Amino acid sequence: MWKRRDFLKCGLLAGVTVSAARRAYSARTVDLVRESVVIDMLGLLTLDWAKLDRWQREAGAFDSGAFQKLSESGVTVFHPAVDLHAPRPFEAIRDWAVNWNAFIGRYPDDFLRVDGPADFAHAKSGGKAGIILGLQNSDHFRTVEDVAFFYGLGQRVSQLTYNSQNSIGAGCGVAHDSGLTDYGAQVVGEMNRIGMAVDISHTGDRTSLDAIHLSKKPVLITHSNCRALNPHRRCKPDDIIRAMAAGGGVMGITSIRSFVGGRERATIEDVLDHFGHVAKIAGIEHVGVGSDNDVDGGDGGRPARHIDIAGLDGPQRIFNLTEGLMRRGYSNRDIRLILGGNFQRALSEIWAA
Repeated sequence: MWKRRDFLKCGLLAGVTVSAARRAYSARTVDLVRESVVIDMLGLLTLDWAKLDRWQREAGAFDSGAFQKLSESGVTVFHPAVDLHAPRPFEAIRDWAVNWNAFIGRYPDDFLRVDGPADFAHAKSGGKAGIILGLQNSDHFRTVEDVAFFYGLGQRVSQLTYNSQNSIGAGCGVAHDSGLTDYGAQVVGEMNRIGMAVDISHTGDRTSLDAIHLSKKPVLITHSNCRALNPHRRCKPDDIIRAMAAGGGVMGITSIRSFVGGRERATIEDVLDHFGHVAKIAGIEHVGVGSDNDVDGGDGGRPARHIDIAGLDGPQRIFNLTEGLMRRGYSNRDIRLILGGNFQRALSEIWAA
């Protein structure tokens, strides 16, 4: 007798999910998602923090319906990074990591913590949702030695700063960015040594360039957009995108309205313009997905939220994105790279001993 996990896993590996079939996506679209290790480098399981807390703390709170929604999303690996804005960041992030590890350990048939390059294939072949533990700030690193401490708890990505100044450098909201601090340079060096990815998504321009030039491994922009298309402080200018790519990094494109275009009616076509811009100026090997959203988007009977993009606001947005890339004339190879191949390559290089 089959268990519900057997049924869901069979659907995942066959590449024909219930929702995908119902939406009548093309065979090419379904095949591309099925064949790819799809990585959302700012993909959240939910933006309902109370629900996430229940999932992590209460045995059985995460049910088969919740897993089925993750399975049907088409995403293989999620990077649910946050900034906790905590007054005592070391203790808060330590507890955050403990809670995630307990949650993943409670559902071993459903989840796999992605610690190294081999885990991408393990998550895909096992029909599991891969989880990359990462943070959107590094203020929990009180000392350089703390990098190793949190690596031991499973952290594999750390954004150097959020929007403001910290001991490492400046965020994108700081009026005068004086660059990476001496301590920040030590932290980047230790992250390189130990195999933790440097993320500069919210980091100020000068601090970003300092980190790219100092790092001996690829630097990631896990979730951002292009300033050439939208003059928002959270978007990246072309010189940073090119420098990131020259070092082997990858930039994940968000589907957040204010970052994409700031217009009330921003659509999937506007998002595709950002993918195209990075591919044009940096190369197809340096762009990926970093939606900065959860699985639901504006779906589930709720009205569309102020962050949602028309056409990318539901649980099957990866399928919609794939069809959009096909409309723009991308080859199957290029779409596979965008859906996850590029981030898999960069992270594997970063995490290699």
